Amino acid sequence: MKIETTPREDNQATLTVEVEPEKLEGARRRAARKISENAKIPGFRPGKAPYDVVRRMYGDSAITEEAVEILVNDIYPLAIKEAGIEPAAMGQLENVESLEPPKFVFTIPLAPTVELGDYKSVRLPYEMTPPSDAQLEEAITDLRRMYSATESVDRAAATGDYLMVDVKGVKAKGGDDEAPLIERNGFATLIRQEEKEDEWPFAGFAAKLVGVAPGEETSFSHKFAKDHADESLQGQNVKFTVKLKTVRSVNMPELDEMFAMKTGLGTTVEDLRVRMRENLEAESRAEYDDKYFEQVIDQIKTGATIKYPPQVLDHEVHHVLEDIENRLKSQGVESMDAYYKMVDTTAEKFLEEQALPVAKRRLERGLILDAVVRAEEIKFEEDQLEGEFNQAWGNLVQSDPEFYKRTKGGTKPTREMVDAVAMDAANRLTVRLALQRLKAIATGEAEGGAAAEAPVAEKAPAKAKKAKATKAAESEEPSAVSEDAPVAEEAKPKKKSPAKKKSE
Repeated sequence: MKIETTPREDNQATLTVEVEPEKLEGARRRAARKISENAKIPGFRPGKAPYDVVRRMYGDSAITEEAVEILVNDIYPLAIKEAGIEPAAMGQLENVESLEPPKFVFTIPLAPTVELGDYKSVRLPYEMTPPSDAQLEEAITDLRRMYSATESVDRAAATGDYLMVDVKGVKAKGGDDEAPLIERNGFATLIRQEEKEDEWPFAGFAAKLVGVAPGEETSFSHKFAKDHADESLQGQNVKFTVKLKTVRSVNMPELDEMFAMKTGLGTTVEDLRVRMRENLEAESRAEYDDKYFEQVIDQIKTGATIKYPPQVLDHEVHHVLEDIENRLKSQGVESMDAYYKMVDTTAEKFLEEQALPVAKRRLERGLILDAVVRAEEIKFEEDQLEGEFNQAWGNLVQSDPEFYKRTKGGTKPTREMVDAVAMDAANRLTVRLALQRLKAIATGEAEGGAAAEAPVAEKAPAKAKKAKATKAAESEEPSAVSEDAPVAEEAKPKKKSPAKKKSE
C-alpha cells in the first residue's frame, strides 16, 4: 500500500492511497458473494452463485461499485494508522482516481490543535460580591410567598397580588395576520414591590397591571434589548395585549420558628437566615463564575492559535440548533420553521447570524479549556473521583425516573451504566479542577504559595477507577452536595471510521 499525505489549510489532510490490483480483485469476489446473498438467482441458494454467473446477471459495473466500497472500508483504517493521522471526524472518499492500479483519494479532518500562547500572563481579579441583606430579605419574602394562602378577590390588582393572565405579544408595526412573538394563556405572575431582572417576559411586566380588574384587558408596548436571552425578541418593539383573568390576594405566614421548621431550613429564624444566605451565595457564585471564566478563557483566546476542520464546527452547530429547538419547544413553539416565521428570518440567515457564532464560541472555549488541562497536566485523586461519582449517581437517581427504575430495589447496575457515569464524573471533575487552576493564574495566586502547588499531572482516565466507581454505584445513600463551580461544556471531536463513499 502506497500512501501520500498532503496537508490542507483548513486543518484537513488529503490522503492518496494506492493498493495492489489483487486487493481489488479479491474485493470483487466478495462483492459478488454479497450481491448473490441479497438476490434471487435461479438454481442457486443465497450466496452460492458462482462469480461468473453473478457477473453475467448484474454486470461488471455493479460488482465493481460494491467492490470499491468493500475495499475502501478495508483500507481506510489501515491507511490512517500507517499515515499516523488522528481523525477528528469521519473521513470522506473524494475520488476514485483509478482502478488500474486501484488509487483512492480521501479527505481526512485532523484533530484540532491549540497553541495557548502566554496564557499564564492573563490577569482578571475575582471580585464576587456576596448577596446583600436586602437580597436576603427579598429571598425570604419569596419563600414566605411559596407557603402563603391565597384567595380570589373581586377588585383591581395591587402590589403583592398573584395574577392569572392571558398574554399576547406582536410586533408593534406588524401586520394583522402576522404570528405573535409571544403568546401564553393562563400565565401566573406576581406584582412585586421592586422589579426583578428575570421576570417574564420583561422586568416590570406585572407592575403594568396594577389597577386592572378581573375580566379587563390592557395594552402596552416594550422594546427588548438587542442582546436579550430570547433570540426571537432581540431588538423587537413588542405590543402586548393582556387580559386579566383572576386576582388572588396573598396572606403570607409569619416569619417565626414554626415557619422555619416547616421549610426544613432550621428550627429557628436565625437558622433559616443562615441557610438562605448560604443558598443565595452559592447561586450568586455560580452566576459570577460563569461570566468570570468566560472572560478569562476569552482573554486566553486572544493570544492563542486555534485550528480545527469544518466538520468539527458543523458538529457543534448541530448541537446549538438542538439546544435552541428544545428550548423553543418548552416555550410552546412547535418547530424551527415556525420560529423563523416569528422572527422574520430564514434558516440560512439564522444559521449564519445566530447559530454559527454561538457554536464557534462554544467550540473554541472548549478547545482552549482542553488545552489548559494538557498544559497544566491537570489530574485528580481517587477519592475526588469517588466523591464526584457518588454525587453524579445520586443526582441521576433523584432526577431521572428511568435511571431510578433501572437501579432501584438493589438491582445491580450494568457495567455500561457504571462506566458512563464514571467517565462523565471524571470529565466534570477535570474541568472543575482546570477552572480552579485558571482562577489561580488569572488572580496571580499561581505565582507562589499553595496555589502554585495545585493538582498538576496528567488527567487520569475514568476506566482506571472502575473498582471505586462500582463500589460507589452500589451505595444506598448517594451524595447530593451541590457543586461550587460551573462545569464548562466540553467540545471534544469524536473519531469516526471507516470513511464513507461520497454520495454523488
